[in-house]
Amino acid sequence: MNRYSAWQLLQHALGGNRHWPRAWRAASPKRNYDVVIIGGGAHGLATAYYLARNHGIGNVAVLEKGWIGGGNAGRNTTMVRSNYLLSENARFYEFSLKLWEGLSRELNYNVMLSQRGVLNLAHSTAQLEAYARRGNALRQGGIDAMLLDREQVQARVPLLDCSEQSRYPVVGGLLQERAGTARHDAVVWGYARAADSLGVDIIQNCEVTGFTRQGGRISGVETSMGTIGAGRVGMAVAGYSSQLARLAGLRLPLESHVLQAFVTEPVKPVLDTVVTSGALHVYVNQSDKGELVIGGDIDFYNSYAQRGNLPEIEHSAAAVLGLFPCFSRLRVLRTWGGIMDMSMDGAPIIGATPLDGLYLNAGWCYGGFKATPASGWVFAHTLAEGQPHALNRPYGLERFAEGRLIDEKGAGPTPNAH
Repeated sequence: MNRYSAWQLLQHALGGNRHWPRAWRAASPKRNYDVVIIGGGAHGLATAYYLARNHGIGNVAVLEKGWIGGGNAGRNTTMVRSNYLLSENARFYEFSLKLWEGLSRELNYNVMLSQRGVLNLAHSTAQLEAYARRGNALRQGGIDAMLLDREQVQARVPLLDCSEQSRYPVVGGLLQERAGTARHDAVVWGYARAADSLGVDIIQNCEVTGFTRQGGRISGVETSMGTIGAGRVGMAVAGYSSQLARLAGLRLPLESHVLQAFVTEPVKPVLDTVVTSGALHVYVNQSDKGELVIGGDIDFYNSYAQRGNLPEIEHSAAAVLGLFPCFSRLRVLRTWGGIMDMSMDGAPIIGATPLDGLYLNAGWCYGGFKATPASGWVFAHTLAEGQPHALNRPYGLERFAEGRLIDEKGAGPTPNAH
């Protein structure tokens, strides 16, 4: 890891980019690797890092068809939490949250984790009772949760309209204080630099166009830079999982949808908690730059476009204004869309495929960002050992054939959903 003196920091601060060292090497592909990971997003890079760090496998290539951080890693709303009801999800995401809490020190790179809390609003007595059940399950599992009444919600978020005249009455909420946000690009850069320092080759602008086979086994990939052999191949390409798997003759139980978000112009600090409403399918937090970051539900048509349509933006904006009427004066600064690979039960798929030598990390739906450290940890274990880690054993592809669905029965930005 690079560590700088005070003079070097000052030199970099005053010298623009002129004296900045590369964060990772511009590697060229070798003919063969122990492991090839397709996808240079957060999950792929985290997997490469933990392969080298936890399992001593440094002969690894990460292949990215564009540039590092140019996909979903740069197109999300950066929420980090572990407040899930089902035990499989709660254990997995709590492990991830614990890794998040030490990640800046682990990578020697500030990922800007801000544990500002995530508050799920309840708009009815029945919803509050459901949150009480969730909170009790979380606390029994050793995960923090706090049930709030309306007065406590108002004290926590003063600008929220909790009046009797509110368009969407607030009766309480469920708070996870350890949850919050992190900086998406810092996470990607931190993992890339750390993986590179352990010998991993990060190869950008290298598109996978097919797979090679040897004796019925996946033995490598065809790319825009030529054929690359591999002992094992891991796919971590989010919304493009179905397209890539099709090149290997594999059909996945996934659909790809656009998930939009937008930010307002920056303002002074007014919101120090992530506020979500499952009933309205909307969430909002304030970035370190002062922008209000607003997200909603998916556009329900299938698409591979990294853009959405106006009706979903209008719905999210109207929902936020119903909760925070004072935000009506703010102007929208920019919008974007990411491509979600939606699984049939809303839970991820992490494990082996029916094709020997090919492994899958996909189906993250709404919540791949928060899972980044745990996803990389368990996928690295699976690739290194040839069998799943205890935490991703329930997330195997075979569960759909066996009827072992992990369905939190949520949609959009609710505490139930991914």
